[in-house]
Amino acid sequence: MAEHDKRIALVSGANKGIGLEVTRALAKAGLRVLLGARDAGRGEAAAAQVREEGLDVQFIALDLTDTASVAAAAARIGADHERLDVLVNNAGIVDPADGPVSTAGIDAVRRIMETNFFGTLALTQALLPWLRRSNDARIVNVSSGLGSLTWNSDPDWEFAQVKLLGYNASKAALNMLTVHLAYELRETSIKVNAANPGFTATDLNGHRGTQTIEQGAAEAIRLALLPADGPSGGFFSAEGVNPW
Repeated sequence: MAEHDKRIALVSGANKGIGLEVTRALAKAGLRVLLGARDAGRGEAAAAQVREEGLDVQFIALDLTDTASVAAAAARIGADHERLDVLVNNAGIVDPADGPVSTAGIDAVRRIMETNFFGTLALTQALLPWLRRSNDARIVNVSSGLGSLTWNSDPDWEFAQVKLLGYNASKAALNMLTVHLAYELRETSIKVNAANPGFTATDLNGHRGTQTIEQGAAEAIRLALLPADGPSGGFFSAEGVNPW
């Protein structure tokens, strides 16, 4: 494949965990992947690590809470590639002061929403002009089962006791973004979906998860590489369609 024919992907929050695994898998599938990270040292190191495997990965500075950083990343993608074929919105945070409604720290909830929802929204808006220039773009929002209102309201759900107001609400909002954007882009070839990784052992949960990183990344990878007849506007995990 000629260099100019390669599909271009951006993965946010990609210097470790699920984001890094998605980056590796997309590069193995033949894409040129821009590894987004807010820490330049860690981002460069992660990109170099994957390049040692012979894969086409480049670091791009990206802090979702910094409007200048988001704008600069979008400008660089436009200048270097003139389009974007895949956007994986993976970056997300938790905060130890988050918790149930009665005790959740307001500042913690704001901080979580600022990154997980508002930052993702800002990045998606900034990159939409370049995604529209792709022949067949894909947007994947890495959500969580904790963002499902249906599951949160079910006292028998296996994670019913995990009531983290800020985090759960941020993922529910990300799911709403998915539905709205899929509707807005319904007449285009761009597909927008949300991925539920499942309870994966990452830094985010102190590695208490029961799935491997590879298992947790699998659904986001699948949605990023959907064929032309794939779905749009859905919420999926390895088990299939998830309830909103």
